[in-house]
Amino acid sequence: MSGSSGRRKRKIRWSKLYSYGCFRPPYTLDSDPGQQLLGQPGFSRVVFCNEPQLHNTKPFKYPKNYVSTTKYNIVTFLPKALFEQFRRVANLYFLLAAVLSITDLAPFTPTSLIAPLVFVVGVSMIKEAVEDWHRFLQDLNVNSRTVMAHVGGGLFVEKKWQGLCVGDVIKVNKNEYFPSDLLLLSSSFEDGICYVETMNLDGETNLKVKRSLEATLDLAKDQAFSEFKATIRCEDPNPHLYTFVGNIELNNVTYPLCPATLLLRDSKLRNTDYIYGVVIFSGPDTKAVRNSTRSPSKRSRIERKMDLVIYLLFSMLLLISLVTSTGFAVYLNSEMVKSWYLSLKVNNLASNQAKPDPFFNQSKPAVSGFLQFVRALILYGYLIPISLYVSIEVVKVLQAMLINKDIELYDEVTCKSVQTRTSNLNEELGQVEMILTDKTGTLTCNQMEFRKCSIAGVSYGGDINKIDFAASKRMNVEVESYRFSMDELETASQSFEMFEFSVADVSTEKASLAGQKHIQNSGAECSRISSLEGESPIKGFNFRDDRLMNRKWMYRSNLSDVTMFFRVMALCHTGIPVEADQAHKLKYEAESPEEVCFLIAAQEFGFQFSQRSQSIMYVKEFNPFSGKVVDRKYKLLNLLEFCSARKRMSVIVSNEDSEIFLFCKGADNIIFDRLADNGRSYQQATTLHLSNYAEDGFRTLAFAYRKLDAIEYEKWNSVFTKAKTTIGPEREEILTEASEMIEKDLILLGVAAVEDKLQKGVPECIDKLAQAGMKIWLLTGDKKETAINIGFSCSLLRQDMKQFHLILGKESAASNRLKEMQEDILDQLEGFQKMKSEEGNKDAPLALIVDGKALEIALRSDVKDRFLPLAVGCSSVICCRVSPKQKALITRLVKKHTGKTTLAIGDGANDVGMIQEADIGVGISGMEGMQAVMASDISLPQFRFLARLLIVHGHWCYKRISKMILYFVYKNIAFGLTLFYYEVYTRFSGEVLYDDWYMALFNVILTSLPVISLGVLEQDVSSEVCLKFPALYQQGQKNIYFTWSRIIGWILNGIVASIVIFLANIGTISTFDKNGIVAEKAFNKDGNVADINHLGAMTYTCIVWTVNCQIALIITHFTWIQHLFIWGSILIWYIFLFFYGELPPAISNRGFRILTEALGPAPTYWLVTLLVVVVALLPYFIHISIQRSFYPLDDHVIQEMKYCRKDIGNNKLIWEREQNNSVVMTQIGISARVDARIRSMKENLNQKRQLIFRSLTSSPIFRSLTSSPM
Repeated sequence: MSGSSGRRKRKIRWSKLYSYGCFRPPYTLDSDPGQQLLGQPGFSRVVFCNEPQLHNTKPFKYPKNYVSTTKYNIVTFLPKALFEQFRRVANLYFLLAAVLSITDLAPFTPTSLIAPLVFVVGVSMIKEAVEDWHRFLQDLNVNSRTVMAHVGGGLFVEKKWQGLCVGDVIKVNKNEYFPSDLLLLSSSFEDGICYVETMNLDGETNLKVKRSLEATLDLAKDQAFSEFKATIRCEDPNPHLYTFVGNIELNNVTYPLCPATLLLRDSKLRNTDYIYGVVIFSGPDTKAVRNSTRSPSKRSRIERKMDLVIYLLFSMLLLISLVTSTGFAVYLNSEMVKSWYLSLKVNNLASNQAKPDPFFNQSKPAVSGFLQFVRALILYGYLIPISLYVSIEVVKVLQAMLINKDIELYDEVTCKSVQTRTSNLNEELGQVEMILTDKTGTLTCNQMEFRKCSIAGVSYGGDINKIDFAASKRMNVEVESYRFSMDELETASQSFEMFEFSVADVSTEKASLAGQKHIQNSGAECSRISSLEGESPIKGFNFRDDRLMNRKWMYRSNLSDVTMFFRVMALCHTGIPVEADQAHKLKYEAESPEEVCFLIAAQEFGFQFSQRSQSIMYVKEFNPFSGKVVDRKYKLLNLLEFCSARKRMSVIVSNEDSEIFLFCKGADNIIFDRLADNGRSYQQATTLHLSNYAEDGFRTLAFAYRKLDAIEYEKWNSVFTKAKTTIGPEREEILTEASEMIEKDLILLGVAAVEDKLQKGVPECIDKLAQAGMKIWLLTGDKKETAINIGFSCSLLRQDMKQFHLILGKESAASNRLKEMQEDILDQLEGFQKMKSEEGNKDAPLALIVDGKALEIALRSDVKDRFLPLAVGCSSVICCRVSPKQKALITRLVKKHTGKTTLAIGDGANDVGMIQEADIGVGISGMEGMQAVMASDISLPQFRFLARLLIVHGHWCYKRISKMILYFVYKNIAFGLTLFYYEVYTRFSGEVLYDDWYMALFNVILTSLPVISLGVLEQDVSSEVCLKFPALYQQGQKNIYFTWSRIIGWILNGIVASIVIFLANIGTISTFDKNGIVAEKAFNKDGNVADINHLGAMTYTCIVWTVNCQIALIITHFTWIQHLFIWGSILIWYIFLFFYGELPPAISNRGFRILTEALGPAPTYWLVTLLVVVVALLPYFIHISIQRSFYPLDDHVIQEMKYCRKDIGNNKLIWEREQNNSVVMTQIGISARVDARIRSMKENLNQKRQLIFRSLTSSPIFRSLTSSPM
């Protein structure tokens, strides 16, 4: 503790160096218009600093810092969980049936109806409770994190996050997350600044600079807080991340606060040893939590459609119940008079008189008919599959367990695997059509790498990329020789260095120069790919080119430019060296990760930035003339830092010879506009290299310099110093004008390319997802240029793709009038739509890139109807500068507008709203926080696992659940309708055909295990085939396995099966006499006839055999488990019938020795079972035979390929055809980029041939040869 409090403060006062950003002169109470709002509604919060006890009573009582993502709590679990269960139609019906079962209307005992309902609802509620318990445990993990909090007397102790209160003073150390929204009081830097990583909030990798008030800079040690007290008045809790209005009263003086003093929850402290802050907003009041929503209750599309199927079955139930009641009433009114002896009397205990049975009251047939209707509703209840829900719950839990145990979804680096946090949406994974993804931490791994550079018109780091290599392999040509010839056409320079091949591709260079054909050796191919994709042992530096490495740059002909390029890289930054390792290599901290990459690269090239003070920068430079490392000292005169408006950064330094230089780096277009006439020598070649780097998805910055005259500099510095001391809103404009005066007449040195490193396998994953028919939208809080670079890097964009940039014009943005901004966006959308229609080819690849401010207008109710159709029609959509609320809004509108299944995937707190709003939310359990994971339905360790999760497990789960539901409908109809037929056969007597135990065992034992094995283990094709043919996934998107035609087909199949079963068994025990009257016939050799007991057992046996053989026909992937469950279920029926029959008659009732004495010895029993099974399954068998022969689906074709090993004509395998079909319509992904690259290469080669042909035919030698007589 003491060591921590005594830590030395860093002596660099950054506020003396920076000119822009948050380092403007402090607000005054009069100049800040927001101060006038304090005390009014929406701006009424009061915080007593260092006095949290004052916030225990109203009106200043605020919530604790506990945050919950659970769906339930102890109080709400029972009512909310019951509501979830009984909004299922079947459960609601069985609740009514259970209530009626306690009356005389029920044909069954109350227990037989209430027990299944309690079991089904109970199992489902237990499953919900377990899943929510896991969410609670993850919440507990976050809420139990600790932070140093002040408890009085200058003493700081560890305190759990959940125990923090508004007003608490806390100390946050480097690389720790902020537990609440804090007011920054002081930091380890003398001027009170700190660096904050807000990647979890807005997706940006650049660090934000925050600064405390000068009035609180003295609060530099723990002991300083023993007497500290202040009062903060500020805005009420709100979701706005970038605004904050408030003031602080300290020592009777009031100081205004601004967003630069606010530290938000879920952001992280970087490059700063520690900070002190006071809690302003806690728990649910924090801006990060305000940007999220409560965990929604999600149901899959199949489950919602299943409700409609239940409505259909309920309609059938009502119909046959109505037929039963009507038939009974008619029969009672007309025929029961003849059968007077069947009239029943019921004794009334109160009056001791016998009254007519209300069920058979001839005087009131309508009343008896209605009672029979209610009785029939309960009797035919087996049409409504109550066990379907609990079976699906069990199956989904088992599916989730199998997904969690998939070794292919385990990441060895992080030692994490997939976790299905809710199993309700398993089948929804197989129907995804829209994917909305975050960028930072989801597609990228939050690491920058120096990859390539162009110095003095020469590109270093290798020319070949993965796309070019794949294209050249398919075209059987060498990319390097192709690029050599193409560059020769496009540039006027004849310098051989501009076309030198990197040593990394030397084998290819030799082959191309020798005119050899494409190298087929797989080892050579692997080496070329590894030069592109291999891991570098130096973090942040993945550069391979022997022309520059190991000090070989000293042999370049343009040595001065190379040296100056490295010098700019080593000096133009805001970085700090922090530590050295054994190899004398330093590590760095900087405001942006690009700067760290440049510093590491400069160090590797021999220009090590070693130290900085307030005004001096030290660099260890390699001297190419002496071959030794020289310590050089540069005086930092001015620093013009980078900002989004300037898009460049400059430093002005003087060397040991008193020479003054301006070193500048920035966006290429910005730098090119500021070049001197004599500074454009390399612009043409550099522009060509920039295009290649951009296509590879690299971030690029141009480097330039200018030598300043001392007099010119002094004159400018006086103007600039005056601008820095200006107070007022015009300060930024004056500073910009001053910087424009000096940042001109630059000399271009080259460009550096940095890769925002993608996670492993991201491009391949996106390619598979695109081939599976999914559209991918990129939503990021980062800037547009960065988002576009990542779009190219992960193959969401390609070079030949037409890009629509939706961005507010300067005039409409400056006016800040809603109507003008809407008109601007509408005009752009109309223009885009017109351009899209003029493309001529509806399949032409189009990309829409939208800025955050434009998106805010485009999502408004009067504009979104024009925006969304255009966006959905594009092949790729990239939204940048998007807030968390906008991410959630986009997801909601896309889901509502398209009606398609949407999946959102992200890793940070800024993605929580999007994840919860989507049909399926996926969280990346990466290195940054757990907010996204806790809000998600499924968590993945890496983005690349999404392909297998959807294309394999999603496809399987969709087909399993679809088949399972259809089979359930079939078997319940086949079973339930036999009860109805028996009612008709017995003239609506109300007698039940089956024993009560038979009824109870049907869904619980005899048909439950086979259907569970179908739902858990069924595979139409293997996982390898799923990934090889992603187009199979489109079966789920088109929902071809759960269409109404299939549902009706299976209902008809069940009706046919029930008719065959009942008529066959009735025909076995009865016949018609010569008068056409039904007469019983002998059932066995002794001449005995069958009664209801025999008929019930025989019919039930046929049903058990038929439905179990039917599921055997449905299953395409058999394991021993399926065989055991299917044939074991049939065997269990006979075992049960045997032992049940051996029980005393009082217990066994109808089943007393029925198998051993009646059915078993009768050959008719066995023959009719065989006959019924064959005839009942014949319609389905005919259907699948016709379908597979004449109308095969994709999976049918692949199954034939697997089991029959069939080929098709022209010596092409079906495998190749199906794979080509998977790629043919893809417009994004590696496959699409390779195809586009091949087309481009062919066009350019054709142009080359035409150019050569024209040059030959126009030459004098050719004309003389063709004109001379033979």
